[in-house]
Amino acid sequence: MNALKFVGFLRLMRLANIVTAVSDILAGIAVAGYVSGRGWDPVPVALLVVATIGLYGGGVVFNDVFDAALDRLERPERPIPSGLISRRAAIIFGTALLALGISAASLVHEQGLLSASGLLAIAIALAALIYDKWSKHHPFLGPLNMGICRGLNLLLGMSIAPQVLAQYGWISIVPLIYVAAITMISRGEVHGGKQITLYGAAFLYAVVMLSILWVAADRQALGIAAVFTALFGLMIFPPLLRAVRQPAGPLIGKAVKAGVLALIIMNAAWASAFGFPYFALVILLLLPVSLLLAKLFAVT
Repeated sequence: MNALKFVGFLRLMRLANIVTAVSDILAGIAVAGYVSGRGWDPVPVALLVVATIGLYGGGVVFNDVFDAALDRLERPERPIPSGLISRRAAIIFGTALLALGISAASLVHEQGLLSASGLLAIAIALAALIYDKWSKHHPFLGPLNMGICRGLNLLLGMSIAPQVLAQYGWISIVPLIYVAAITMISRGEVHGGKQITLYGAAFLYAVVMLSILWVAADRQALGIAAVFTALFGLMIFPPLLRAVRQPAGPLIGKAVKAGVLALIIMNAAWASAFGFPYFALVILLLLPVSLLLAKLFAVT
C-alpha cells in the first residue's frame, strides 16, 4: 500500500472525530466512578478505547460507502469518489474496524459478547449502520439515530462497571440531545441552512449545559463543573451565532466542526460534574490532539 492510499484510509476514519469518541469512553468511566478505585486496572480502559476507535471508525467508513454516489456530486474530493480508495476496499476496511470494536468490547468482562460492554458494542455498530444506510436523510430519525450512537458510546464507557448503568444510564440522553442538534445543523453544510433550525440547535445546546450543571449541583461539584461548562459554551456558541446571522454553508460547516470537537469539553465537564476534576483535565488534553487532526483531516 502506498502512502497516499494509507492517508486515504485515515481520511475515511475521520481521526479528529475518533478522538471525541475516546473522550465519550473516558467520561463514561468517570461517571461509573471507576477512576476513584484504588488499584484500578488499565486493561479494560484500554479495551474500551480500542472498541470505540473500531466502532466509530467503522461507522464513518460505511457512511462514505453508502454516500459514494452523492459524494461524487457534493464532495468529489473524498477518498471513494476521487478514486483513491475503492468502494470494495472501504467495505472490507469498515467491516474489519467494526469487528475490532465488538471484539475488544467483548473482552472487557468474562461474559464476552453477552456482557454489557459486548452487547452495547453490537448495538452501536447496528445503530451506526442503520444511520448510514437508512435514517441519515430523514429530518427527525437521522439526528435521533446519530444521537443514539453517541449516547450508547457514553454507556459503553460506563459499562466498565455494569452495575452503574441502571443508576446513571439516563445521562446518555444528554449527548443524544447534543449530537442530534449538531446533526440538525449539519444538513445545511452544502447548500446553506435555515435560521429556525439553528435557533433550535442553540436551545438544545442550552439544555445540555443546564443538565450538566444540574447534575454537578446535585453531586456538590458545581464550582469546577461550571468552569468546564463555560469553556464548552465558549466553543460552541460563537460559531453557531455567526451561522444564525448568516446561514451560509461555510459558516454552518464551522459551527458543525466546533460542535463535534467540543464533545471533548462536554465530556470533561461530565467528569468534573461527578467529582473528578483531574480526570476531567486528562480528557480536556484530548482537545489539542483533535484540533491538530482536524487541520490534517476533514471533520465532516
